[in-house]
Amino acid sequence: MRLMSQVSAEHARWALAADTDQGVRVCPLDDRGRQAGPVRHEPDAARAVGRLPAGTRWVWRSTAEFYPPLLRAGARVERCYDVEVAEGLLLAHEGRFGAPRSLAAAWARLHGLPEPADRPPDTPDAPPSLFGSGPVPLAAGTDPLAALLEVYAAQLARTAALPHPGRMRLLLAAESAGWLVAAEMGEAGMPWREDVHRELLTELLGERYPGGLEPQRLAELAEEVSRAFGPGERVRPDRPADVVRAFGRAGVPLRSSRAWELRSIDHPAVEPLLRYRRLYRLHTAHGWSWLRAWVRDGRFRSSYLPAGAPSGRWTTNGGGALQIPRVVRRAVVADPGWRLVVADADQLEPRVLAAVSGDAGLQQVSAGDGDMYAVLSDRAFAGDRERAKLALLGAMYGQTSGDGLRHLAELRRRFPAAVAYVDDAAREGEQGRLVRTWLGRTCPPAVRADPHGGEDTFDAEGEAAADAGADERSPGERGAAAARARGRFTRNFVVQGSAADWALLMLAALRRSLVGLRAELVFFQHDEVIVHCPAEEAERVTAAVREAGQVAGELTFGTTPVRFPFSTAVVGCYADAK
Repeated sequence: MRLMSQVSAEHARWALAADTDQGVRVCPLDDRGRQAGPVRHEPDAARAVGRLPAGTRWVWRSTAEFYPPLLRAGARVERCYDVEVAEGLLLAHEGRFGAPRSLAAAWARLHGLPEPADRPPDTPDAPPSLFGSGPVPLAAGTDPLAALLEVYAAQLARTAALPHPGRMRLLLAAESAGWLVAAEMGEAGMPWREDVHRELLTELLGERYPGGLEPQRLAELAEEVSRAFGPGERVRPDRPADVVRAFGRAGVPLRSSRAWELRSIDHPAVEPLLRYRRLYRLHTAHGWSWLRAWVRDGRFRSSYLPAGAPSGRWTTNGGGALQIPRVVRRAVVADPGWRLVVADADQLEPRVLAAVSGDAGLQQVSAGDGDMYAVLSDRAFAGDRERAKLALLGAMYGQTSGDGLRHLAELRRRFPAAVAYVDDAAREGEQGRLVRTWLGRTCPPAVRADPHGGEDTFDAEGEAAADAGADERSPGERGAAAARARGRFTRNFVVQGSAADWALLMLAALRRSLVGLRAELVFFQHDEVIVHCPAEEAERVTAAVREAGQVAGELTFGTTPVRFPFSTAVVGCYADAK
């Protein structure tokens, strides 16, 4: 024990690997990732972590593998380096996006051996843990600790050889910290009142029928939709093809049953159909089955996946934690004597654009804690805040027609460096090149289809055209459409991805500031964070959130006049925050 204390005082970085038999082995490391002291065997990871100072940075194969059991054992890790997370980021930067990132694959690459494929993640139809499908096994006879040290040392060397090694080191540390936060939020859970949730389901959906039948209100609305099409019509509102055919028989041709297209027509079925859709989403996504599966002991425990989207934004492995409808937020209620500190970063992406582009004019607009769009409108859009907002968002998201084109011309005149920054990213994307966030996260290559949809879909234009029956375009037309779609993606990627990098560092700073308090991080979504804390800690937590935003800005972008303020609310119920 004396030797352990001596070594721990000299080295703040320790490797931890599962033993080939049982327990774990740990050893101190030098700044090049090499073994710097004797290897110790411990009966379990919690014992190993507990015997070293809180500030130790643990280097291990995967946070998803080691940290949840540590939390359940009462052990908390302040810092870590996740070798598999780092491998994924480094591979992408090297132009090998999607190559296997496991420790086993990284070790195989170093030795010129076949790379084992990564295991698929858990399916989202049941509450998962952060364990995933388990680690990819190393080649037979390979020592886990030796493989870990070899891969880690190689990663440090690869990072040092990059054009901006300091930024990548910061990104690797931030991404690793994000996985710690994700595990802790999953363990803590968001406070959830099951009785309130059931009451609102009954209020909105009506009586539940046995045998898996639709609840009362959905059944009534389905009948109302059918009646709107005339006697004898039976329409299933939950089946888009059925809806399109019903409108066709009524003489209203539709290309799809999307809400925006339904709203454009005048028919008595539209209004009950849209109401049905809203309630059906509630029933299927956050209904009684969801409540049974995901809420236990007064907590909703989701499985967060840092960087689950290519942009670096988080996703969840089931549970829909990032899509909690406003009405369902009524069930998110603080414990007695506790509060929810709900904080939203104000105009995050435009402020990030100001920081990464170095545009002096836009940085002046972003230099205060007030409404950035209001300042912008006073300077460039005759006080029209909405027009200023649409112009700036249009520049980032690629709206270059109609009013968007005119607004873009005004922005280009006043903020040339900012517009050039996203224009260059779009041009690189259209030409099939890789673009990177400020810290070095790399976008997927042009040939890769995005599995997540939404803002990260590369060929959105091609998909929309196919829906409209334009799938008979020539290969050249399809290629041009795909290039334009990727350009729109990369235009926003450099901003949205850099905002995701900032958010990781904000979370890490906030997490650090909560040490010693009873407060717990319980929710994070893009630019919003929720802390559950005793009422007497709410003021300190609010100040900590605001300070974390500024610390993250300085760490991510260096010295900049750009401010990163938060709008905060201290509430007893999440629904009262907005």
